[in-house]
Amino acid sequence: MPVSDYLVTIGLEVHCQIKTQTKMFCSCRAGFGYEPNTNVCPTCLGMPGALPVLNEYAIERTILTGMMLGCRTPEVSKWDRKNYFYADMPKNYQTSQLDLPLCIGGRVPLYSWAFPADASVDTDEPVVRYVQLDHIHLEEDAAKLTHFGNYSLVDYNRGGTPLMEIVSAPDLTSPDETYAYLKSLQQLMICGGISDADMEKGQMRCDVNVSLRPRGQKELGAKIEMKNINSMSAARRALNYEIARQAEELDRGIAQVQSTRRWDDALGESIVMRTKENAHDYRYHTCPDLVPVHTETIVAKVRGEMPELPDARRQRLVQQYGLPVSDANTLVADAGLCAYFEAAASSSQAPRKIANWVINNLTAALTEKELSIADCPVSPAALADLVAITEEGIVSNNQAREVLDVLWTKPGMSATDAAASLGYRKTDTGALEATIETVLADNADMVAIVKGGNLKLVNALTGKVMKASNPKPNPKIVTEILMAKLGL
Repeated sequence: MPVSDYLVTIGLEVHCQIKTQTKMFCSCRAGFGYEPNTNVCPTCLGMPGALPVLNEYAIERTILTGMMLGCRTPEVSKWDRKNYFYADMPKNYQTSQLDLPLCIGGRVPLYSWAFPADASVDTDEPVVRYVQLDHIHLEEDAAKLTHFGNYSLVDYNRGGTPLMEIVSAPDLTSPDETYAYLKSLQQLMICGGISDADMEKGQMRCDVNVSLRPRGQKELGAKIEMKNINSMSAARRALNYEIARQAEELDRGIAQVQSTRRWDDALGESIVMRTKENAHDYRYHTCPDLVPVHTETIVAKVRGEMPELPDARRQRLVQQYGLPVSDANTLVADAGLCAYFEAAASSSQAPRKIANWVINNLTAALTEKELSIADCPVSPAALADLVAITEEGIVSNNQAREVLDVLWTKPGMSATDAAASLGYRKTDTGALEATIETVLADNADMVAIVKGGNLKLVNALTGKVMKASNPKPNPKIVTEILMAKLGL
C-alpha cells in the first residue's frame, strides 16, 4: 500500500535547557562554551555523600512555561530517580519526575509561519491547530559525550543543567506538523525568556516517536523512537525516511517491533539501537534527598510574569504599526529581529518602511556576513534615521543602500552623518534649480530631442545635473524638477 493508506501517529519528547545561571541541584555555572569539565563539583559529579539543593528559579521557569502552554500545575510535585548506567550520568541515576510533574496537560499552537517554506498551509489564521501535551517535567541534563573511532570523551559541564522535558500526546500526523511544532515551541521558549533554545548548541533537542497503522484500525501501531535529533530539518527528514521504511516493511508483512533507533543524518537513515524499552526498565523510585515542592506560592508569583505570546504579538504588530500580515509573520518568527524592528519603529513615522528595510536589506546583509541580529553593528536608531532621510528625500533608495554600507563599517554613526560623508545632504531647492537651468542651457540639443519625444535622454540630463551638483541631490527629485521644467 502507498504511505497515504496508513495513518501516521507522531509524538515528541522535547528536551529544553532552561536559561539559568547555575545548575539544577548545585551552584556550578550553567551555560555553553566553557572549557570542558571546568564547571563541576561533587554534587553534579555524583560523588558519595554530596546532596542536591533545588534551583528555585528553574522550577519557576518550568511553571511559567506550563502557563504559556495552558498546563495545570498540581499542588504538590515530587522528584524521582531514573536509574540507568551510562557514562553521561556519573551517579548512575538521573534526578527527574515521573508521576507528579510540575505541569500536566496543555497544548502547543502550530503557528502558520512556523511551517516549512515549501509546506502548504491553508489558513489565514495565526494558529493552524493545537497539539495536545501530556505533561512537562523538570530534570537534570546528562553530560555531553563525543565519540571517536575507538574512544569517547565526556564533558560534565552540561551534566546537571536544568532541563525541561515537554512530552506531547500522540497528536501529530506529519513531518511538516512536527517541524512546525518544534519551531513554534522554540519561539515560545525564546518569547518567555525560558531558554535560547538553540538546537545547534544542544539547548533544545528531541526524541521522535512514530507509528503507522492501516486506515480504519483503531489500535496504534508499534512505537518506534528516534533519539536525540538536533534540528527541525533533521526531524522532518528522519520522519519522512522512517514513515517510508515502516510502510514498506508493513507492505511486505514484516511486523514492527517497539524499538529505539538512532537517526544518522549524514547517511539519511535510521539504525536500530535497542528493542522493547519501557518506563519500568528504568526502575523509577522516589528521590530520598529532595522534599516535594508545594507549588501554590510559586504559581502565584509567576502568574504576573506571563509574556506576550507570538500570536498576540503578531496581531499587535498589524494593528499598532499597520504592517501587512506577511511582514508581521516574518518578524514574529524571529524574536530578535522583531525586537530590533520595534526599537527602530517606536519613534518612526514610517514603520512599514522600517519593516521593509529590516526584513529585506538588513537580513540580507546579516546572512551575507554570517551574523545574527544580536551582532548587527547598525543600531535600531541608525536604521530609523536612514529611513527618515530616505522619506525626507535627502537620499534615494539606492543611495540609502550606500549609506547602510557606511553604517555597517562605522557603528555609532548616524545615518545623516553617514550620508553627509558620501556627499548626500539636504537639497537646497533654489541652488538645485539653478544648476538644472544651467545644464538645460548647456545642452539645448538634448533638450530639443527630449521635447521631440525621446524621453530616454531625461536620464542622461539627470546624470549631468548629479555630476554638477555638490552636495549630491536625490536623483528622483532632480528628475521630477527636470520633467517639470521641460513641460513633460
